[in-house]
Amino acid sequence: MTVITRFAPSPTGYLHVGGARTALYCWLYAQKTQGKFILRIEDTDVERSTPESVQAILDAMEWLDLHYDEGPYYQTKRFDRYREVAEQLLKEGKAYRCYCSKERLENLRTEQTEKKEKPRYDGHCRDLKEPKSDAFVIRFKNPTDGVVEFDDLIRGKLVFSNKELDDLIIARSDGTPTYNFTVVVDDWDMKITHVIRGDDHINNTPRQINILRALHATPPLYAHVSMILGADGKRLSKRHGAVSVMQYREDGFLPEALLNYLVRLGWSYGDQEIFSRAELIKLFDIKGINKAPAAFNLEKLLWLNQHYIKTSDPERVAKELAWHMQRLNIDVTDGPSLVEIVKAQAERAKTLAEMAEKSRYFYGEVHYNEEAFKKHIAADIIPALRAIEEGLEKLSDWSKEAVHQVIADTAEKLDLKMGKVAQPLRVAVTGDIVSPPIDITLVLLGKEKTLARLTTALTML
Repeated sequence: MTVITRFAPSPTGYLHVGGARTALYCWLYAQKTQGKFILRIEDTDVERSTPESVQAILDAMEWLDLHYDEGPYYQTKRFDRYREVAEQLLKEGKAYRCYCSKERLENLRTEQTEKKEKPRYDGHCRDLKEPKSDAFVIRFKNPTDGVVEFDDLIRGKLVFSNKELDDLIIARSDGTPTYNFTVVVDDWDMKITHVIRGDDHINNTPRQINILRALHATPPLYAHVSMILGADGKRLSKRHGAVSVMQYREDGFLPEALLNYLVRLGWSYGDQEIFSRAELIKLFDIKGINKAPAAFNLEKLLWLNQHYIKTSDPERVAKELAWHMQRLNIDVTDGPSLVEIVKAQAERAKTLAEMAEKSRYFYGEVHYNEEAFKKHIAADIIPALRAIEEGLEKLSDWSKEAVHQVIADTAEKLDLKMGKVAQPLRVAVTGDIVSPPIDITLVLLGKEKTLARLTTALTML
């Protein structure tokens, strides 16, 4: 048997981190078993689904590099197929037309609520023999006795009484199919073997299994993943900060870091924290997913992100940094290579957005922090800056060692500590008090830009 998993988001908004974790688990299991991973866009909610949301999902999947073997499939392009299956169920007596008005259904719900009964359809039209000319919906004729039993790959055996499951609508009065029906037809047609999804779908599962059995189809295996909570123990939402996958990109996270963090939100392999993609594929096991909800910890994600910034191939990090520089309208052709920037700034930035912001001074004009300028560049430092300027101007070898020697010689000649010289020099060439080591900073700036900024600072004095 070929394992086939699917990720099936609804395009009614961005792809949030909970959805991304589900996609990752589905992708990993398909990779581990050398199966197939399908992307399916469940866009039957035509009022809320938007092209922008579809694109946001596709962009997020691409950025995370969760490549799919088939798709994306769109449910709105499969309406003929859903109608065909609904008609099949009607002909076989496994579904029926329901002519109940909204008023009747609302009154029924009110009565049941007042009696403290579970609101559910009462089967009023279930045994009608003759069709009417009135508007109707199509309902699935759910079994009235027995149980639906299945082994959840995460939660173990789950049992549902059919008496608790009413006859759900599979097609609305305008003919459009409903969620629980389209999912069943798609999983059947696409030969899905494993459904990994959020635990908010647990109550849908017995209904879907009953429809699959009515179609003489073998239900897939199910694994329901617990939700992600915020630090306050409540369900993760906008109030907890960035929950959109692409928002994390904008905030400067590497996709490797986000995936590594998400996989550990509910799954573990011993005490191991850091996983390469190859290790995840090798080690991932659905049985290792925890039943309990996981809490989102931004500090842990930041720690992971900095780890990946520091340990990943600088060329790989530089490609992602380029995206952030472009967003800030920084012309990276006017300065050092981004690979060198990554090497110099990796220890000083937890995110690439922070790294981009802290690297502005390497490109274009310098902007001085007035407070830093007043504090560090005073009249008594002019001789040292002029001496450094003269020494640097004479250099034919613009290397870290040569630049460092000029600064050290100047400090020694004027009987100053290295810091007393380096900090004013840093402010003069970067505009502020924080940068990589001063010799590396000057080498990255280049000789021409360094001397021009020294001249500017001295002129301002």
